[in-house]
Amino acid sequence: MRFRPVFLVVLLLGGFWYLTSYSNLFHPASSGPALIDVGGPTSPLMLTEAHAQPAYDSEEVGNIQVYKRALPSVVNITSSAVAYDWFYRPVPQQGQGSGFILDKSGHILTNYHVIADAEQVEVTLSDKHKYKARIVGKDAGHDLALLQIDAPNLIPAVLAGSKDLIVGQKVYAIGNPFGLSGTMTTGIISAIRSIHGPQGAPIDNAIQTDAAINPGNSGGPLLNSRAEVIGINSLIATNPNQNIEQSAGIGFAIPIDTAKAVLADFAKYGRVRRPSLGIVSLPIQPDLAQEMGLAASHGVLVQRVLPQGGAERAGIQGGREQAYLGNIPIALGGDLIVAIDGQQVASTQDIDDIMNRHEAGDAVMVTFFRGRKRMTARVMLGEARESQV
Repeated sequence: MRFRPVFLVVLLLGGFWYLTSYSNLFHPASSGPALIDVGGPTSPLMLTEAHAQPAYDSEEVGNIQVYKRALPSVVNITSSAVAYDWFYRPVPQQGQGSGFILDKSGHILTNYHVIADAEQVEVTLSDKHKYKARIVGKDAGHDLALLQIDAPNLIPAVLAGSKDLIVGQKVYAIGNPFGLSGTMTTGIISAIRSIHGPQGAPIDNAIQTDAAINPGNSGGPLLNSRAEVIGINSLIATNPNQNIEQSAGIGFAIPIDTAKAVLADFAKYGRVRRPSLGIVSLPIQPDLAQEMGLAASHGVLVQRVLPQGGAERAGIQGGREQAYLGNIPIALGGDLIVAIDGQQVASTQDIDDIMNRHEAGDAVMVTFFRGRKRMTARVMLGEARESQV
C-alpha cells in the first residue's frame, strides 16, 4: 500500500509527458499547414504550399520551345558614335538594338537605323560573349543592314517565308528592349499593310503586330510558332501627344521575303539593286473601280511613270486629271495594271511579291487597261528608287 502514492505520481508524470510530447492537443499544426511564428500577439501565419510543380499547359510548352530554339541566334547590338556639343567638344554616344545570326560565317541581319551613324559596332551573343562587328552592307531604303563577326560555334536562325502570313497568326518577338537582353514578347499578326519606314521610304507588306516592341527591339526577329523568322522588328506607333517612345500595341516588322531579296543583292552586287517597274501607283478595290468607271474591278492604277524608268520606256501612261480620294490627291486617266507575267495584280503588295522573284534588268509582260482597251507591254525592270514600285 505504501507504494500506491508513488505509483500514482509516476503515472501522472508519465501521462503528462506523453501528452506534451506526442499528442496533437498541444501541437495542433504538426499534421497541417506549416506554422511560422511571426512574433507578437497575432495568430501564427499558416501557408498552404503546393505538393509539386504543376505541369505546363500546351501554350506554355509552345512558348518555352520557341524561346529555347530562337534565343541562341538572337544578338544584342551596341553602336558607338561621337557627337559634338556647343563648344565643339567630343561627346560619345551609344545606341542599342537587336539582330539575328544568318550563318556560321558570322553574318548578322539588323536594321539600318540601328547602325546608321555608327563608328564602331559591338555584338553580344546570347552566351554574353562580345565581338567587334564590321558593316558589310547597308540599305537605307529598306532599313536593313548586314554585319559580320568572327566567332566560333554560331547558331543561325531558321528563315521562313512571309508571303502567306495570315492575320491572327501567333508571333513572338525576341530582342533587347531598353537594354534588357533576351526578352521575349508574344502577340498576333494584326494586319499586313504598306507603311513608311524610319528613313521615309515605303515598306510593302509590313507585318503589323501587337507583340510588345520597344526601343532596343529594332533589328530583332519576329518569329512564328515554329521559331522561324518571318520578319525584322523595325518600328512602333507612338502617341503624338507624348514624348515617350514605347509600345502602344502597334509594332511593325519588315517581311523576311524583302530581306531575302536585299541579301541576294548584297551577295551578287555588293549593294542593293531592287527591280522596279518605275511607276507610282494606287491600288484599286471594287467599290473604287466602280466609282471611277474603270474597266476592271481590281488592279493598280498608274499615277505617274518615272523618267527613264521601265514603264515609261514601254509606253505605259500615268494619270493626267487631278482628283482627291478623301484628302489625298490622286491622278485619274492612267493605265490600270491587272497582271504581270499572267499573275493577277490587285495591290502594290502583289507587285512587290513579283519583284522579289526578279532582278533589275529582267523583262516582264504587263497586262493593263487603257480606258476599255486591254493591252500588254514588255517592260524592262530598272532599279528601284524611293516611293516607287
